[in-house]
Amino acid sequence: MSRFVPRGKTTPLAADDLPQAVKILIAGGFGTGKTTLVSTISEITPFHTEETLTRASIGIDDTSGVELKSTTTVAMDFGRITIRDRLDLFLFGTPGQDRFWFMWDELAAGALCAVVLVDTRRLTVSFPSIDYFEQRGLPFVVAVNSFAGSRTYPEETVRKALDLHEDTPVVFCDARQRRSVRDLLINALEHALSIEEGSASRKEAVELH
Repeated sequence: MSRFVPRGKTTPLAADDLPQAVKILIAGGFGTGKTTLVSTISEITPFHTEETLTRASIGIDDTSGVELKSTTTVAMDFGRITIRDRLDLFLFGTPGQDRFWFMWDELAAGALCAVVLVDTRRLTVSFPSIDYFEQRGLPFVVAVNSFAGSRTYPEETVRKALDLHEDTPVVFCDARQRRSVRDLLINALEHALSIEEGSASRKEAVELH
């Protein structure tokens, strides 16, 4: 079963298990809220590589459902937040369009885990992000972002629609709300640490035999 934690609730992090700095990718399709999320939570002035959408992108960038969006991330977003005295999270937002995916391998290097933002009105735009992390074995959580006018679906409905592995957590969040984003990042971190702990235990068991 997934380790779903409702918005506003978190499970404790074991201080002894925490590294001093962690890299987390913020991924998802075009217009799912990656830049907003990084801007909302970053305790430093976030770094963005946004460019204005122009007529040259017509027919290349799919803006259906986000017609009012006027900018796009062309390289990455970057921010940082300190969860505790010993733990800094470095957030790297990935570009959402297909034509910038050549950068993903560079951004993913050294990442502990990822967050895949989804918009229930446009689930298909986040399929490639999910496929990317599943194929590379990088732990990730799916974050259902709140948008005005979007329907709220049960976790299981979202899971089936995205064809997620049963162990992939689904979290509901609002990328505009700092507390919501913080809880989401803690979920992602705990999910990744639990996978690492499980791998270490299996390795130790094999070595003992």
